[in-house]
Amino acid sequence: MLLRTEELTVRYGGVTAVNALCVDVDGGEVVGLIGPNGAGKTTCIDALGGFVSYRGRVLLDDASVDSLAPHRRARAGIVRTFQQVELFDDLDVRGNLLVAAGDAPIDDAVAMLEIGHLLDRSTTELSEGERKLVGLARALARRPRVLLLDEPAAGLDTDESVALGERLRAVAGAGIGVLLVDHDMGLVLGVCDRVHVIESGALLASGAPEAVRADPRVVAAYLGAPA
Repeated sequence: MLLRTEELTVRYGGVTAVNALCVDVDGGEVVGLIGPNGAGKTTCIDALGGFVSYRGRVLLDDASVDSLAPHRRARAGIVRTFQQVELFDDLDVRGNLLVAAGDAPIDDAVAMLEIGHLLDRSTTELSEGERKLVGLARALARRPRVLLLDEPAAGLDTDESVALGERLRAVAGAGIGVLLVDHDMGLVLGVCDRVHVIESGALLASGAPEAVRADPRVVAAYLGAPA
């Protein structure tokens, strides 16, 4: 398994935000991480990226990255996005990607997300969906092995969400592992190979989207009864 956790636990004072969590994602697959508000999804992403202290282990190719700061984890191949896309609005799209890429070429990220037509545009001219794609391309320009996505579909309409899902499958098709946190269940259940469901920081269920959708525990805790 490319990326996995062992008994990942994050505490803030007396509050346990993530509780002995064991999740994983392999190269070439999209894995969903879902749960109710406050379940610990973003905290899990923060821990994987090295942005919060935790107990337990985070392993990349079975090697611990626990001692690595966020920038060193990114260099090792664990790259994350944030819920709010912060672009450099004084640069065009190309400039934003070049800043993230450093000396690496941006052609693969541009082609994978099909945003070549946006390269010379100012970021202030972009729609929310386009800004999300540029933010994703910026992360891909870092040449990740694992991409941690925190609410990439937030603020997108249905068509934009569908387009995002197609791009995520292309990312996985390039051999990159994707861990997707999002409340858009159409996106998550439609694009993911597997889904981890957490509640109160602990793993509630894990499996194929169809199995998770039908799990009574998941329905009761998060998805709700079908209409």
